Amino acid sequence: MTSSDTTAATALHADLGWALGAVFRAYVRGADAVMEGLPGGARGYQILAFAVQDDASGNQGTIARELGIDRTVLTYLIDDLERLGLVVRRPGVTDRRNRRVVATDAGRELWSQLQAALCHIEERILAGLGDDAPAFRDMLHRAAATAGETSVGEVCEAVRDLTLKLTQPGDRQGSAPAPGGSLG
Repeated sequence: MTSSDTTAATALHADLGWALGAVFRAYVRGADAVMEGLPGGARGYQILAFAVQDDASGNQGTIARELGIDRTVLTYLIDDLERLGLVVRRPGVTDRRNRRVVATDAGRELWSQLQAALCHIEERILAGLGDDAPAFRDMLHRAAATAGETSVGEVCEAVRDLTLKLTQPGDRQGSAPAPGGSLG
Protein backbone atom coordinates (compact mmCIF):
# COMPACT_ATOMS: atom_id res chain seq x y z
CA MET A 1 0.00 0.00 0.00
CA THR A 2 1.41 3.36 -1.00
CA SER A 3 1.32 6.47 1.14
CA SER A 4 -1.46 7.94 -1.05
CA ASP A 5 -3.47 4.72 -0.58
CA THR A 6 -3.00 5.04 3.18
CA THR A 7 -4.11 8.67 3.09
CA ALA A 8 -7.19 7.81 1.01
CA ALA A 9 -8.09 4.91 3.31
CA THR A 10 -7.61 7.11 6.37
CA ALA A 11 -9.77 9.84 4.84
CA LEU A 12 -12.47 7.33 3.98
CA HIS A 13 -12.48 5.82 7.46
CA ALA A 14 -12.64 9.31 8.98
CA ASP A 15 -15.74 10.13 6.92
CA LEU A 16 -18.96 10.02 8.97
CA GLY A 17 -21.04 9.10 5.92
CA TRP A 18 -18.87 6.09 5.17
CA ALA A 19 -19.05 4.90 8.80
CA LEU A 20 -22.81 5.39 9.04
CA GLY A 21 -23.26 3.64 5.69
CA ALA A 22 -21.16 0.64 6.72
CA VAL A 23 -23.11 0.18 9.96
CA PHE A 24 -26.42 0.80 8.18
CA ARG A 25 -25.70 -1.77 5.46
CA ALA A 26 -24.75 -4.40 8.04
CA TYR A 27 -27.92 -3.69 9.99
CA VAL A 28 -30.14 -3.82 6.90
CA ARG A 29 -28.67 -7.18 5.80
CA GLY A 30 -29.43 -8.69 9.20
CA ALA A 31 -32.83 -7.02 9.54
CA ASP A 32 -33.92 -8.16 6.08
CA ALA A 33 -33.13 -11.76 7.03
CA VAL A 34 -35.04 -11.45 10.32
CA MET A 35 -38.12 -9.91 8.71
CA GLU A 36 -38.28 -12.18 5.70
CA GLY A 37 -41.90 -13.21 5.22
CA LEU A 38 -43.37 -10.33 7.22
CA PRO A 39 -45.63 -8.27 4.96
CA GLY A 40 -43.80 -5.06 4.17
CA GLY A 41 -40.57 -6.29 5.80
CA ALA A 42 -39.11 -3.45 7.86
CA ARG A 43 -42.23 -1.34 7.23
CA GLY A 44 -44.40 -4.14 8.62
CA TYR A 45 -42.19 -4.27 11.71
CA GLN A 46 -42.45 -0.50 12.14
CA ILE A 47 -46.24 -0.69 11.88
CA LEU A 48 -46.23 -3.42 14.53
CA ALA A 49 -44.04 -1.18 16.71
CA PHE A 50 -46.77 1.48 16.59
CA ALA A 51 -49.49 -1.11 17.13
CA VAL A 52 -48.00 -2.57 20.32
CA GLN A 53 -48.10 0.83 22.04
CA ASP A 54 -51.00 1.15 24.45
CA ASP A 55 -51.76 4.77 23.63
CA ALA A 56 -53.59 6.52 20.82
CA SER A 57 -50.43 7.13 18.76
CA GLY A 58 -51.15 4.15 16.53
CA ASN A 59 -53.74 5.81 14.33
CA GLN A 60 -53.33 5.34 10.60
CA GLY A 61 -52.66 9.02 9.88
CA THR A 62 -49.87 9.23 12.45
CA ILE A 63 -48.30 5.99 11.26
CA ALA A 64 -48.36 7.14 7.62
CA ARG A 65 -46.83 10.51 8.50
CA GLU A 66 -44.13 9.18 10.83
CA LEU A 67 -43.04 6.37 8.53
CA GLY A 68 -43.36 8.38 5.33
CA ILE A 69 -45.72 5.85 3.80
CA ASP A 70 -48.46 6.88 1.40
CA ARG A 71 -51.79 6.31 3.19
CA THR A 72 -53.00 4.02 0.40
CA VAL A 73 -49.88 1.86 0.64
CA LEU A 74 -50.19 1.85 4.44
CA THR A 75 -53.77 0.60 4.13
CA TYR A 76 -52.61 -2.36 2.05
CA LEU A 77 -49.82 -3.17 4.52
CA ILE A 78 -52.24 -3.03 7.44
CA ASP A 79 -54.67 -5.23 5.48
CA ASP A 80 -51.89 -7.82 5.05
CA LEU A 81 -50.96 -7.69 8.74
CA GLU A 82 -54.63 -7.92 9.68
CA ARG A 83 -55.15 -10.99 7.45
CA LEU A 84 -52.33 -12.70 9.35
CA GLY A 85 -54.04 -11.87 12.65
CA LEU A 86 -51.22 -9.57 13.79
CA VAL A 87 -53.21 -6.32 14.04
CA VAL A 88 -56.80 -5.10 14.18
CA ARG A 89 -58.30 -1.71 13.41
CA ARG A 90 -60.31 -0.10 16.19
CA PRO A 91 -62.25 3.15 16.30
CA GLY A 92 -60.41 6.04 17.95
CA VAL A 93 -61.31 6.91 21.53
CA THR A 94 -62.38 10.49 20.80
CA ASP A 95 -63.27 10.16 17.11
CA ARG A 96 -64.69 6.91 15.77
CA ARG A 97 -63.62 7.88 12.23
CA ASN A 98 -60.01 7.85 13.39
CA ARG A 99 -58.90 4.22 13.06
CA ARG A 100 -56.25 2.98 15.47
CA VAL A 101 -54.05 0.03 14.58
CA VAL A 102 -53.76 -2.27 17.58
CA ALA A 103 -51.59 -5.37 17.86
CA THR A 104 -53.26 -8.67 18.64
CA ASP A 105 -51.67 -11.09 21.09
CA ALA A 106 -50.07 -12.84 18.10
CA GLY A 107 -48.82 -9.47 16.80
CA ARG A 108 -47.33 -8.59 20.19
CA GLU A 109 -45.61 -11.97 20.38
CA LEU A 110 -44.17 -11.68 16.86
CA TRP A 111 -43.04 -8.09 17.50
CA SER A 112 -41.32 -9.24 20.69
CA GLN A 113 -39.52 -12.03 18.80
CA LEU A 114 -38.48 -9.69 15.99
CA GLN A 115 -37.29 -7.08 18.46
CA ALA A 116 -35.17 -9.68 20.27
CA ALA A 117 -33.66 -10.83 16.96
CA LEU A 118 -32.91 -7.21 15.97
CA CYS A 119 -31.28 -6.60 19.36
CA HIS A 120 -29.06 -9.61 18.69
CA ILE A 121 -28.09 -8.13 15.31
CA GLU A 122 -27.32 -4.78 16.96
CA GLU A 123 -25.17 -6.53 19.57
CA ARG A 124 -23.20 -8.32 16.83
CA ILE A 125 -22.70 -5.11 14.85
CA LEU A 126 -21.59 -3.18 17.93
CA ALA A 127 -19.56 -6.02 19.47
CA GLY A 128 -16.29 -4.34 18.52
CA LEU A 129 -17.16 -1.46 20.84
CA GLY A 130 -17.19 -3.64 23.95
CA ASP A 131 -18.33 -1.73 27.03
CA ASP A 132 -18.67 1.44 24.93
CA ALA A 133 -21.62 0.03 22.94
CA PRO A 134 -24.37 1.39 25.26
CA ALA A 135 -22.74 4.83 25.30
CA PHE A 136 -22.41 4.76 21.50
CA ARG A 137 -26.06 3.81 21.11
CA ASP A 138 -27.08 6.62 23.47
CA MET A 139 -24.93 9.15 21.62
CA LEU A 140 -26.27 7.98 18.26
CA HIS A 141 -29.86 8.40 19.47
CA ARG A 142 -29.06 11.88 20.79
CA ALA A 143 -27.40 12.82 17.50
CA ALA A 144 -30.43 11.54 15.60
CA ALA A 145 -32.78 13.51 17.86
CA THR A 146 -30.82 16.73 17.40
CA ALA A 147 -30.07 16.28 13.70
CA GLY A 148 -33.12 18.38 12.94
CA GLU A 149 -36.84 18.26 13.09
CA THR A 150 -36.96 15.40 10.65
CA SER A 151 -39.53 12.63 10.76
CA VAL A 152 -38.62 9.01 10.18
CA GLY A 153 -40.51 9.25 6.91
CA GLU A 154 -38.41 12.17 5.67
CA VAL A 155 -35.21 10.29 6.48
CA CYS A 156 -36.48 7.18 4.68
CA GLU A 157 -37.43 9.32 1.69
CA ALA A 158 -33.97 10.92 1.60
CA VAL A 159 -32.29 7.50 1.74
CA ARG A 160 -34.57 6.21 -1.02
CA ASP A 161 -33.82 9.26 -3.20
CA LEU A 162 -30.08 8.93 -2.62
CA THR A 163 -30.21 5.20 -3.37
CA LEU A 164 -32.04 5.89 -6.64
CA LYS A 165 -29.44 8.49 -7.62
CA LEU A 166 -26.59 6.12 -6.85
CA THR A 167 -28.13 3.18 -8.72
CA GLN A 168 -29.15 5.03 -11.88
CA PRO A 169 -27.16 3.80 -14.87
CA GLY A 170 -25.48 6.27 -17.14
CA ASP A 171 -23.27 9.29 -16.79
CA ARG A 172 -22.57 10.21 -13.19
CA GLN A 173 -20.33 13.10 -14.13
CA GLY A 174 -21.28 16.14 -12.09
CA SER A 175 -23.56 14.13 -9.79
CA ALA A 176 -21.48 14.74 -6.67
CA PRO A 177 -22.56 17.73 -4.61
CA ALA A 178 -20.45 20.86 -4.58
CA PRO A 179 -18.37 21.34 -1.43
CA GLY A 180 -20.78 22.46 1.25
CA GLY A 181 -23.69 21.41 -0.95
CA SER A 182 -26.30 18.80 -0.22
CA LEU A 183 -26.92 15.39 -1.70
CA GLY A 184 -30.61 15.97 -2.23
